[in-house]
Amino acid sequence: ATAGAGDEVLYLSPAWPNFAGAAGVAGATPVAVPLGNSGNGWVCDTAKVEAAITPRTRAIFVNSPSNPTGWTADVETLRGLLDLSRRHGLWIIADEIYALFHYGEGRRAPSFLDIMADEDRILFVNTFSKNWAMTGWRIGWLRIHPSLQQVFENLVQYSTSGVAQFMQRGAVAALDMGDDFLRTQVEQAKNARDLVCARLSKTGRVRFAVPQGAFYLFFSIDGVTDSRRAAFEIVDGANVGLAPGTAFGPGGDGFFRICFHRRIDQVEEAADRLSAWIAAR
Repeated sequence: ATAGAGDEVLYLSPAWPNFAGAAGVAGATPVAVPLGNSGNGWVCDTAKVEAAITPRTRAIFVNSPSNPTGWTADVETLRGLLDLSRRHGLWIIADEIYALFHYGEGRRAPSFLDIMADEDRILFVNTFSKNWAMTGWRIGWLRIHPSLQQVFENLVQYSTSGVAQFMQRGAVAALDMGDDFLRTQVEQAKNARDLVCARLSKTGRVRFAVPQGAFYLFFSIDGVTDSRRAAFEIVDGANVGLAPGTAFGPGGDGFFRICFHRRIDQVEEAADRLSAWIAAR
């Protein structure tokens, strides 16, 4: 909807690879802008984002809270990105599918909705998959700029044509009756996050920033540089499935992603198995 052949779209990396893939299918060139990583956690340097803008840039893709890093943009960062969008005439594609899995203050993560004006060129992407645990239902929604209404009507017509009735009823039930479930899910994920962070920290060899949103821990292990090879060794030797950081683009080298949104006993066992594998190296 925002870019095609010959255009460029920026995205913050490490990132779930589907956006770069979708841009490529549309004929556009995805351009990664790596997040900074320090002892203070992952950060978005808006100056680096601006430096990546060229005359062919059409959009900036922002996933916050982030898969895989758990990075969550604060309001100041969102203001900086929105300012870039306004000054350079760019679209912002705001992927907020983990917005309610937020471990800071408030019921949800900071959003462009908090600071935008009506005329701002922002597309919001959301889904029932994560917050309401409806992954297999494949139902979500967009909040679009009025100027793109006809474009999206055409895209829907030629892709899905609509949403099956039983899925619509499930989505209505989630919105009307899902608040208690959601609070329980977020609380359980936070407890699991704290557990896996504490267990891996005890090894003395695991480095990470505590994720402020989503339900993934993105971490590195001292002495391990080839995370793809190590991920195969870990699944064989410890029976723990990790995604290598290389799957998430620039900035992911040497990292692993573990999903901690599981039963607490499963998370505990996985952390113990992984800790034992690290100790044996």
